[in-house]
Amino acid sequence: MASLATIAPKDREFFELIARTAFCNPFSEERPSLDAQIVGHPVDPFSETHLDEMTRVICNRAEQLQSKGLADIRKYTAQDSDLARTFFLFEVYHCFCGEFDQLILDQARQGAESVPVKFAGRLLERLRLRGFGNAESIRVLGIFYQLRRAFHFIVRGLIGRSPCMREFRSHLWQNVFTREVRVYDLHLWNRMEDFSTLLLGETGTGKGAAAAAIGRSGYIPFDEKRGRFVESFARGFISLNLSQFPETLIESELFGHRKGAFTGAVEAHEGVLARCSPHGAIFLDEIGDVPVPVQIKLLQVLQERTFCPVGSHDSVRFRGRVIAATNQPLAALRNQKLFREDFFYRLSSDMIEVPPLRQRLQEAPDELSQLVEHVLASIIGERDRELQERVEQALVSALGKSYSWPGNVRELAQAVRRVLLTGVYKGAVDPKSSNPMEVLLAEFQNLSLTADQLLAGYCALLYDKTQNYEEVARRTKLDRRTVKKYVSSRQ
Repeated sequence: MASLATIAPKDREFFELIARTAFCNPFSEERPSLDAQIVGHPVDPFSETHLDEMTRVICNRAEQLQSKGLADIRKYTAQDSDLARTFFLFEVYHCFCGEFDQLILDQARQGAESVPVKFAGRLLERLRLRGFGNAESIRVLGIFYQLRRAFHFIVRGLIGRSPCMREFRSHLWQNVFTREVRVYDLHLWNRMEDFSTLLLGETGTGKGAAAAAIGRSGYIPFDEKRGRFVESFARGFISLNLSQFPETLIESELFGHRKGAFTGAVEAHEGVLARCSPHGAIFLDEIGDVPVPVQIKLLQVLQERTFCPVGSHDSVRFRGRVIAATNQPLAALRNQKLFREDFFYRLSSDMIEVPPLRQRLQEAPDELSQLVEHVLASIIGERDRELQERVEQALVSALGKSYSWPGNVRELAQAVRRVLLTGVYKGAVDPKSSNPMEVLLAEFQNLSLTADQLLAGYCALLYDKTQNYEEVARRTKLDRRTVKKYVSSRQ
């Protein structure tokens, strides 16, 4: 029997560099320097322009080892097998990055039906040639797909080069794969449903995009017989804005109901919790609006992974992760006993703060150009540098460079559309930088208010004085959720 090999001293340093790179968060400050060491020159930390070059370097090393009969993890001693395993996984992953990227685009176009993975046979064969067993190779294929999806959705959905956005993307990656990727690979890759996430931040900052990036990046097993992943990532993410439903319907939308459960329930209804995939996630936006009785039922979902539809005693198992978001100050709601402490702690396995646009532009003023370019491309379907410059000039001329963007990225997207339609955007009144009474009086005197806007302004004024939605509801004789909707519209 041939003796097992050890990694040669000239290769060991490179193998160790690859191992550090493989387990490093791609959005961390350390990662560009590691990539630079592999390719031999500095790299752009905000792009993958060096990806092809890095792939060539790694594949050349693998070919050299193959020529010596050492491109197989079974050929190495126990002491070196883990290092060799990481190197060959890194090699195979990079060889197929382009095909994974195309698969993601094809699946996004296809929608709910899982598409064929035409390159799966070649990838699995490459892994087997490198000494990986069949079951592990199939699992690794799923991990590779997950890695590439997470990178795709974090990069494309959350652009920007400011330090706070870089830290934000790094945190999102960590939320999907944990801080220690080795631990994730060994123990948690199929157990992440127990980790709920709470996204915090102002209205319009992009909490929905962040939730989608997490929710579409879960591990999905590969079905070798069908040549497809068991489901589409497009089907695995379900979003529900809780503020759009009156209290009487929230439970039905969440948990479903059986026929005849209440007046008007003429047929059974399946709630979003039942529709959630075991490999996906449900996004509960505006979680601060949920009344306490529903919080108690959601707490059971988080703790026991079960729930009962309205009007039924039959227990249904919940599958998938829970992601929630709010722009409300949860500390104040907890003090007012409007948000349960146990629900808060069970909901926040991880808390992620989404940075406001004003902070992003303070740290990196050029980020405005990147965002305008991104919004324009989504509207017209391509990049147009001349049109982008005209839109930017219109915004800067009207607003100046110190405009606070109270509506954040959502306001910017609408501002770009306004400029395309009318050529100008005058900005929004920022209630945070003005006296609410003065803002309301100015709008009243300009005769520019609709009845809803007038009521919203009055609710916002009362809330500014009381800091209590229940008190505003009592004074106006409106439902608390209606009050919250009106106040939010002024923020």
